[in-house]
Amino acid sequence: MLLRASPSAAFTLSTAVENVNKFPSSSSSSSACFPSSSSRRTDGFVMSASKNESNSRSPVTGVVFEPFEEVKKELRLVPDLPQQSLARHKFLDECEAAINEQINVEYNVSYVYHALFAYFDRDNVALKGFAKFFKEASVEEREHAELLMEYQNKRGGRVKLQTILMPMSEFDHPEKGEALYAMELALSLEKLTNEKLLNLHSVADKYNDVQLADFVESTFLTEQVEAIKKISEFVAQLRRIGKGHGVWHFDQMLLDA
Repeated sequence: MLLRASPSAAFTLSTAVENVNKFPSSSSSSSACFPSSSSRRTDGFVMSASKNESNSRSPVTGVVFEPFEEVKKELRLVPDLPQQSLARHKFLDECEAAINEQINVEYNVSYVYHALFAYFDRDNVALKGFAKFFKEASVEEREHAELLMEYQNKRGGRVKLQTILMPMSEFDHPEKGEALYAMELALSLEKLTNEKLLNLHSVADKYNDVQLADFVESTFLTEQVEAIKKISEFVAQLRRIGKGHGVWHFDQMLLDA
């Protein structure tokens, strides 16, 4: 396709070139003709810019970000009292209380596991594999409590430890036996812990605390599901074994794990 320039366009271009050739070469005459900044090129065109052109432009998107104005509101929220947290931001009292409750849950479960460790470590029970398993479980639950305590401090909350209930000291069962009874108790504790974690997550959702919800999901929930699955398999295997000689072999499996 052949493109042709319109006559008006051609006339305007030729007229501009002729007018440029008529301009005086002196700097005074040039400044008189062009009050704004200008520069002459050898090809007959003149490049000029108006002083007010850049100032009259408005933002293309219409969005104006004024950080020093917007930060004034946050600056007023910084506490002055030494006993108040400087890091606390969008962290409600309800979420702080829910974390303290979960800390208490983790410590109580750890306490029960510690009691199970002490029971199976007795000289007249002497199931070292079960003792090792429950000792590790107790340490793990205590570590979970410490993770919650660290997160509480990170968000500017205050850790308030609550009362820990005294667990049982005897775990023998006349029908199921001590091994199966203890593992079923562990399964119920893991499911209870999972339920409490889901309650903590629901509190975070209720008060739109996205950071707390993400912390619970990424740190606890997946691991809790895996623990429930693992102990469920142990319960199923111990039910097949019964109270006989197979418990000793199961104990050796836990000891070598």
